[in-house]
Amino acid sequence: MEQKIKELRKRAGDAIKNSASNLKELDEVRVKFLGKKGELTGLLRGMSQLSAEERPKIGKIVNEARAEIEQLIAEKNSQLKAAELQKKLASEKIDVTLPGRKVHDGHLHPLTLTLNRVKEIFMSMGYSVEEGPEVETDYYNFEALNLPKDHPARDMQDSFYITEEILLRTQTSPVQARTMERHKNSEPIRIIAPGRVYRRDDYDASHSPMFTQVEGLVIDKGISFADLKGTLEDFSKKIFGEKTKIRLRPSFFPFTEPSAEVDVSCVMCHGEGCKVCQGTGWLEILGAGMVHPDVLKMSGYDPEKVSGFAFGMGIERIAMLSYGLDDMRLLYDNDVRFLKQF
Repeated sequence: MEQKIKELRKRAGDAIKNSASNLKELDEVRVKFLGKKGELTGLLRGMSQLSAEERPKIGKIVNEARAEIEQLIAEKNSQLKAAELQKKLASEKIDVTLPGRKVHDGHLHPLTLTLNRVKEIFMSMGYSVEEGPEVETDYYNFEALNLPKDHPARDMQDSFYITEEILLRTQTSPVQARTMERHKNSEPIRIIAPGRVYRRDDYDASHSPMFTQVEGLVIDKGISFADLKGTLEDFSKKIFGEKTKIRLRPSFFPFTEPSAEVDVSCVMCHGEGCKVCQGTGWLEILGAGMVHPDVLKMSGYDPEKVSGFAFGMGIERIAMLSYGLDDMRLLYDNDVRFLKQF
């Protein structure tokens, strides 16, 4: 019996050291010698045939054999796992000497760049920036601007109404009305009001149901149409270049009187006439006029004592002219190939 155990220990040791080249083969060796039907277990079952004097001695030898085989298996298991890890690391290693992938830097959207430039120009003239809610009341969006509910000029704007009295603002003019109401004839006003506005208007490449607008308002004693023209001329030269000229054409807006459409000499052909300006040499950029006396009254100002002018422009239009774009939708498509040019 002792001889059989000795031989089994030798065979198990040789199998563990030489035959088990991976974890699967090592487990097969373990089952062969230590499993329920393994060779060492079989020897233990044969101990019932031994005498009472031999059993303790043989039991001790068997336990020593089991402990030795388990120790050898544990050591081999650690070796095989370490070898597998090294193999995996070698196959998945990263060459840290190679240059890394470049992280592309983000940048401001062309609309933001244009809006920032417009703000910068007017702030250099002493204007402050005012903001207001995008979800507006009918009163501030229309009525406070001399557009009562039955006014035909409302038909010019197909608005997004939420209720009969609440809508998405169609221009940033409500900010002007709110600012005048807050000042209550107490001090002069010189502001611009930038922000998003909404109209159901997307029928061609130069219109969008959402766009960005900047409106301006000046109220003080002695403000004249000449001040308006000089302000817009100065702005146009700074945004489009010193050679830019402006032209004012009579127009109608309910909240200004007199009113004018403002054109600039074509930024593409510099007034010579081209496809962009349809041969006229001029491009329309904004609307403007002197604040209507009724608007001043509704906001608490006395039109006999003060006067003012207002103007409004679409930033998309300014961006298209500044960057030579022919389709407003490019500004909203989020095409990286387009945006990375700026």
